[in-house]
Amino acid sequence: MAKIPMTEKMKVLHIDTNHPLLIQQLNDLGFENDEDYTSSKTEIENKIHLYDGLIIRSRFSIDQSFLEKAINLKFIGRLGAGLENIDTRYAKEQDIFLAAAPEGNRNAVGEHTLGMLLSLFNKLNKADKEVRSGKWDREGNRGVELDGKTVGIVGYGNMGKAFAKKLRGFDVEVICYDILGGVCDENARQVGILELQQKTDVLSLHVPQTESTIGMINEAFINAFKKPFWLFNTARGKCVVTKDLVVALKSGKILGAGLDVLEYEKSSFESMFIPHETSNTGEKQENKMPEAFQYLVESDKVLLTPHVAGWTIESKEKLAQTVVNKIKAKFC
Repeated sequence: MAKIPMTEKMKVLHIDTNHPLLIQQLNDLGFENDEDYTSSKTEIENKIHLYDGLIIRSRFSIDQSFLEKAINLKFIGRLGAGLENIDTRYAKEQDIFLAAAPEGNRNAVGEHTLGMLLSLFNKLNKADKEVRSGKWDREGNRGVELDGKTVGIVGYGNMGKAFAKKLRGFDVEVICYDILGGVCDENARQVGILELQQKTDVLSLHVPQTESTIGMINEAFINAFKKPFWLFNTARGKCVVTKDLVVALKSGKILGAGLDVLEYEKSSFESMFIPHETSNTGEKQENKMPEAFQYLVESDKVLLTPHVAGWTIESKEKLAQTVVNKIKAKFC
């Protein structure tokens, strides 16, 4: 990728808080940094023409309308693995350099996925809750061993490779499926979709959110698997059709699920737990929670975390350093 020399001091706007090294190192490289963590999207749009660079996480989407106002923007750095909150097509048409940081939190995601797997296999959360409540049930908490299983990984990029690497200490077969060919390495053998569905005991998703991956784990996909299997999703919530997952959990086609991401994330998630007032009486009533999600919340076969697989103390620093390195390589 050709380097674009920084002939004059570039102005960078930071709209999400990040590790302090990000601003420190950009300052050292000669960039001018402004911070605005509270203004609305409209307010940011009104001044984005003043900036050459933008640093974000996920505060709001960077759509074509926003980019049309960013007439001087040369790069966007995103402190995260993906770029789904950016209109990448239009950004590339405008020659805006996009710097995501999947390298920064891939290890964290690999560890978190393995942790969810071992916790579900050994019923650690269920057992812990029962012991704390005075229940001592050994037989009801008999676990399952990972050794001897076949682990299928869908999406073999940074995250999928990191998870496969964590499995090297186990006596398992690791296979991977990806729309790109030739992505396999010493930790996983690449297979076609038919072999994946024929052999898999544990399925782990590590795909970006795209038109082709939204809703990919649906009834037809699930039922195509020969054996009952365990499902883990540390990728994107919209990749799994929740109601179809619940049907499979109830029937036993899916033995258990570890979900770090949900179809109901962000504002729609917390509102399901907050009582609201009726317009007539003012009395508090419970918000309507989708039936499928209610099952996930109550099931001992499901482990839920709030999109924190890549959210560690170490990854916060690694994400920032990765973005700095990419900007430095492009412009300095």
